[in-house]
Amino acid sequence: MACMKRKHLEEYLESIEVFENPKVELEQYPTKPHIASHMLYTMQASYGDVQGKLVADLGCGCGALSLGAAMLGAGTVVGYDVDPDALEIWRANCDEMEIDTCEAVLCDLTQGFPSYLSHKQFDTVIMNPPFGTKRKGVDMEFLQMALHLANGAVYSLHKTSTRDHVLARAEKWGAKGEVLAELRYDLPASYRFHKKQSVDIEVDFIRFSFPKAKCSKGKS
Repeated sequence: MACMKRKHLEEYLESIEVFENPKVELEQYPTKPHIASHMLYTMQASYGDVQGKLVADLGCGCGALSLGAAMLGAGTVVGYDVDPDALEIWRANCDEMEIDTCEAVLCDLTQGFPSYLSHKQFDTVIMNPPFGTKRKGVDMEFLQMALHLANGAVYSLHKTSTRDHVLARAEKWGAKGEVLAELRYDLPASYRFHKKQSVDIEVDFIRFSFPKAKCSKGKS
């Protein structure tokens, strides 16, 4: 079970610093505390995939998912992001919350598999990846990396409109996807080209796991 009530986790996450000048090319939208807390609480309370686990947060941004996982008792959380400015905020949030079980790594996860990242290195991988609005296919690059790194489960957000494609690609890569919830992701008017104050996007919260191969009994 989770070691902290969900509403308390959300309250903590509401205090973290987020992007002042998000970068449009990286689709930098912070994971809202309400969504992050529900994701993480479900991961721990329903599946036991956080407490005591080695967790990776891909495209960690300002750290809502990383810090939340640490608050729910993850053994160690490693955040990966291509943006040094985001990681500066990430580290400041960790310091402010006095969390010492997190570390951050600057890297581009869309450029193949770095030598320092091993196959099945993490128990659990969490992420709120770019949806592929600015660069088509980047969401699948993140998913492929996540499935490469996880030995237990991957939790991710994807546009509902891409559900069939996402689940099919995951199956091709040896994983089974289960939609745990359908969410309304409220994107604020963060960039100049946004015409509305905010826009709701339908998003799936998906858990990917690795079915165990059935062993056939040999003849005695």
